[in-house]
Amino acid sequence: MQIPPLKAVMTFDVVARLGSISKAAEELNLTPSAVSHQISNVEAQIGLKLFDRTARGVELTPAGERYRKSITGALTVIAAAAENARADRIEVLRIQASPSFAALWLMPRLSRFRSAHPDIKVRLSASHVHSDFARAEVDIDIRYGLKTWSDLHVEAIFTEEIIPLISPALKEQLQLSQPEDLLVENLILSNINIVQWPQWFAAQGVPISPSEYNLSFDRAYLSIQAAIQGLGIALESNRLAEDALGRGLLVPVFPYRKRVQIHGHHLVYPPSHTERGKVARFVEWIRKEV
Repeated sequence: MQIPPLKAVMTFDVVARLGSISKAAEELNLTPSAVSHQISNVEAQIGLKLFDRTARGVELTPAGERYRKSITGALTVIAAAAENARADRIEVLRIQASPSFAALWLMPRLSRFRSAHPDIKVRLSASHVHSDFARAEVDIDIRYGLKTWSDLHVEAIFTEEIIPLISPALKEQLQLSQPEDLLVENLILSNINIVQWPQWFAAQGVPISPSEYNLSFDRAYLSIQAAIQGLGIALESNRLAEDALGRGLLVPVFPYRKRVQIHGHHLVYPPSHTERGKVARFVEWIRKEV
């Protein structure tokens, strides 16, 4: 049985992910011709054409799609084996988290994790781009979104209530008694949230919602900060806003809590990562924190 060289297989995976030979060459620190040569090696070994050239770059052929799905698991196993070997040398927990979760929920608690596990060094990055576990750069990803990652272990962190939030000073100025009252107020849009104003209004039985917003942000912590400053009313997670709520910087618009419940934040990692002690300890700690 002939097996394509690992370097050629990994090059194929990068090209498939980026859809571009030139971008893959830049990431791999190779020349485009060297990347093309590696792809040719794989195609020659398996006897199939894996890419079609397009005006925008390259696209996987149906055979290429099948091949990529077949090798993804193998690359993950290889990466996990290398990481497990490195883990015997030093305990460094590499976490990636959605920016607002990292800033508003995780950071205020991180000192408690460090106190409980002083032997684990933490490397935290914040991004909405999901981790590529095949590249062995992250141990655990805290993702925001709907649960759609069927090939990974996924665990919801907590139940969140999405509610309209307002500063106490602004609330005193406004007469707000029912959801329809918000239609004429300054509503702050978080444009990456799972539940946005149209969905919230619909859940309250209000068939219309604003078509324009004076303020919109791509981070929940920016929307929360804008609401604290009295710039408008934010529709945000009670979990992410719990510090502002606890300090009285924000209050729910409606005391009877016109809410929408979701599971938006998840612990995500390959099943093989459960064998890593540092991952298991972090997961256990975060469950206790919740």
